[in-house]
Amino acid sequence: MHHVGVLALDGVVPFELGIPARIFGAARDRAGHALYTVTTCGLDGGPVRAEADYDLTVSHDASLLADVDTVVIPPSHALGLIREEGRLPDALREALSAIRPGTRIVGICTATYVLAAAGLLDHRPATTHWREADRLQRMFTTTRIDPDVLFVDDGDVLTSAGVAAGVDLCLHIVRRDHGSDIANEVARSCVVPPWRDGGQAQYIQRPVPAPSATGTAATQAWAMERLAEPLTLTDMAAHAKVSVRTFTRRFREEVGISPGQWLTRQRVDLARHLLETTDWPVDVVARHAGFGTGVSLRQHLHAAIGVTPHAYRRTFRPAAHTAA
Repeated sequence: MHHVGVLALDGVVPFELGIPARIFGAARDRAGHALYTVTTCGLDGGPVRAEADYDLTVSHDASLLADVDTVVIPPSHALGLIREEGRLPDALREALSAIRPGTRIVGICTATYVLAAAGLLDHRPATTHWREADRLQRMFTTTRIDPDVLFVDDGDVLTSAGVAAGVDLCLHIVRRDHGSDIANEVARSCVVPPWRDGGQAQYIQRPVPAPSATGTAATQAWAMERLAEPLTLTDMAAHAKVSVRTFTRRFREEVGISPGQWLTRQRVDLARHLLETTDWPVDVVARHAGFGTGVSLRQHLHAAIGVTPHAYRRTFRPAAHTAA
């Protein structure tokens, strides 16, 4: 069983602290067996001061981190020296240095500061809460901070944007480890969406549109039912009964990306699901996902996640004998 260790630092934010246990703890195989075990520790095993008006009691100290497969660090509102000077306190540096090579390391929200100060993000991509992105980039100039995305997966080091984006990242890890069916079931169990589109851009200092008949949600749902069809921006605007210009503006305000980008993402996600759950040849997957040809699917999938359909399917279904 995959062992996840969660490091709670003083000032830890309780919401994000609870995300790993809730998401990974809900992951079960088809027989109902748990796929992860989650253990929380502090630096010294004593009470941990929370950002809320209470302390937390943990049963383990940071020596636990030397024996786990994945380390998750939730954000803290007491990063102090780390956030101001980019340096780790001695106790934290010692704890992180004991992590075995090859261990997956995950930083949620402002915990990206911890990973950056530890040198884990040198010349690597990462993200954090959009309010901290500029500051983090100025402090750690070799790290490539993307303020728009919900999370960044760079193999053995993963980071998420603020607060609830930790849910998105942990679901992504379950999806990466065990496929979309199990990740989707975890999402259903936790009553959260299995995938959110648009990244952080839709949350950055923009007014939330009031619910009204002028929103694009109905057209999004209509398009999701027709991904295999050759939908155009004109088709979507016509469904919404507005001009293309008005539809595009409203869509960007609500989702944070253009309708065309959103449509491509939906088709890529559908193609990934079909590659994971069917034995269909790539050309058939392409047609059902709205890409028309296998060549088009290969181009879009590689642009989105950096792999070919065959490589993606092999990762999630290593025993499948499929056409590519």
